[in-house]
Amino acid sequence: MNPGARIWALVPAAGAGTRMGGAIPKQYLSLLGQAVLLHTLQRLCTHPRIDGVFAGIAPGDARWPALAPGLEGFDRFQGVFEGGAERADTVLNGLVHITAREAADTDWVLVHDAARPCVRHADISALIDDVTGSKDGGLLAVPLSDTVKRVNQDHAVVETVPRKGLWRALTPQMFHVGQLKAALAQGLKRGVEITDEASAVEHAGGQPRVVLGHADNIKITLPGDLELAELYLKRQQQEDA
Repeated sequence: MNPGARIWALVPAAGAGTRMGGAIPKQYLSLLGQAVLLHTLQRLCTHPRIDGVFAGIAPGDARWPALAPGLEGFDRFQGVFEGGAERADTVLNGLVHITAREAADTDWVLVHDAARPCVRHADISALIDDVTGSKDGGLLAVPLSDTVKRVNQDHAVVETVPRKGLWRALTPQMFHVGQLKAALAQGLKRGVEITDEASAVEHAGGQPRVVLGHADNIKITLPGDLELAELYLKRQQQEDA
């Protein structure tokens, strides 16, 4: 890690979360008495190696003001920035925001899903330890254990995909601020499909590293995920007690 390089965290939280099927975006659903997004931000704000945490909020988001008081006393939370139309736009906005403040291109940034409230501090530390010595950054991931099928439009199996070497991407994903900013800007300009930050760096010619994480770092996407997240958080609390 470059001497003096700091570590920032961005949480894109401008999405509508339509796959949950409700009127409330998934980041604002209640999880053990508080919003999912609040759990996520607090988890990042309490990690000792993260210097500052920012959240990307949709313009006109009427739910955020009621949530903000839950971050009082978390000194590492440094405010919000305006989200964009897509995740990549929001993250790029965040990178521009933090570099306009005090972040340097040689600093590191962790981008973490708003709807992943169960990420473990130990996994964040493992990611930082592994990635700070790399050129192209990296991400938390878990190897695929299920048999994977490719199907056609009629849901008929076309082939069984060998799972050797296949990993399921998680977050946080960690890159140099300048590298990720350039990769996202380039990808958006070219119109390439950017599914996560690592894919933007890949399109720009980089080879991010995967760092083994825990499978309980789930993304709340479907209604049943909320109950599973509650179970994981309670179990983590018991392990830390």
